[in-house]
Amino acid sequence: MIRKLFITPFQKFINTGSLAGILLLSTTILALIWANSPFAHVYENLLRHEIGVSFQNFEIKESLLFWINDGLMAIFFFLIGLELKRELLIGELNTVKKAAFPFIAALGGVLAPVAIYMFLNHSPETEPGWGIVMATDIAFALAVLSALGKRAPLSLKIFLTAFAIIDDIAAVLVIALFYSTNIEWSYILYGLLLIGFLGLLYHKRKYTFTIGIILAIIIWFLFLGSGIHPTIAGVLLAFTIPIKRRIDLNSFSNNLTTISDNISKAPNEPEKKLLTKDEMSYVNKLIHLTFEVRSPLQQLEHALHNLIAYFILPVFAFANAGVTIGGGSHLDYELVAHIAVSLFVGKMLGVSLFSYISVKLKLTELPSGVKMRHVIGISAIAGVGFTMSIFIANLAFLDNPVLINSSKVGIVIGSVISGIVGYTLLRLMDIIKQRKKTAL
Repeated sequence: MIRKLFITPFQKFINTGSLAGILLLSTTILALIWANSPFAHVYENLLRHEIGVSFQNFEIKESLLFWINDGLMAIFFFLIGLELKRELLIGELNTVKKAAFPFIAALGGVLAPVAIYMFLNHSPETEPGWGIVMATDIAFALAVLSALGKRAPLSLKIFLTAFAIIDDIAAVLVIALFYSTNIEWSYILYGLLLIGFLGLLYHKRKYTFTIGIILAIIIWFLFLGSGIHPTIAGVLLAFTIPIKRRIDLNSFSNNLTTISDNISKAPNEPEKKLLTKDEMSYVNKLIHLTFEVRSPLQQLEHALHNLIAYFILPVFAFANAGVTIGGGSHLDYELVAHIAVSLFVGKMLGVSLFSYISVKLKLTELPSGVKMRHVIGISAIAGVGFTMSIFIANLAFLDNPVLINSSKVGIVIGSVISGIVGYTLLRLMDIIKQRKKTAL
């Protein structure tokens, strides 16, 4: 029963991630084609188009690109926060032993690419780009791994997801500490106080979506004005969402039976258009009951997955992947090469080497069904660093479109090479394994 409760939702998450990866790839290709077509100006004008609201003495009008990168992506970071809280409390990171292997693998996957980038880079102008090569894109990486079908064990996918989440945590911390400027600490204090109030409210009373969304918008504006990237507010807000259910399944079942019995006693009148007062009361109790039995965190996570996978991330990819290549465009080819090499070589070297050393020193154990040869293949796939890498590139080179475009080209090249090499390695390993079985 426990296995079914855990594995089935995780398999659904993997399927969502795989399809999301395909959609991300499609929107990326579309953006690249459009940005390099005779209609490139339409693409640029669309992203520059200002949208906003104004009333009395308040006005906020920003480009469509701003609302995508700073607004929609805050929801994406909110989901990351929800996943992180779940993993820390009841998931794959809830004990030191469970977290040790993906944590050490993720540590190698962060330190090695950054070290390689810093070693290769000799220009002060491109030095801020070191954070670009840190994160692994979960959706793209799972799409590559899922292309192997049943040849890739489920435990391998769990391992990939776990260390990719840890990578994202590191990226969030890096954004907060190194890519935030001109900080207004008073705004941050007000935002943190509201977050604390919201957490206390949910703990003492119960989760209320309406109050939560109103305060979330206020907190987002406070972080926007503070100088710390507003997407960080999304992560912090996620930790206020309760994971505990108000009632257990037994209580739910007993109450459900009582409500059902009361409804069944009501006269059956097929012609009746409206419910009686008592019937309305029973239905309202049923709605309240179903709300009480669900974990707010689980419900929000479930509701947001499809929105983010099939809308927010594809929109982000479409808005940020439109790099002009050729046709007189200027690129910093050294930066392109440094990012591509750091993503591919750094991730592959860091994840596999740190994993191997930790197992040999008996600090960790390989997950069930996972061999070190699998880890080597996964370490290559870890170089697929699309979403978070592009996001950090926009922050690192905020006022330099040449370096931003160069970074995006390097990210795409490094990610494509990593995905192809990782898939090929795991496929070859499976072919060799099958031939050995046949020979026996």
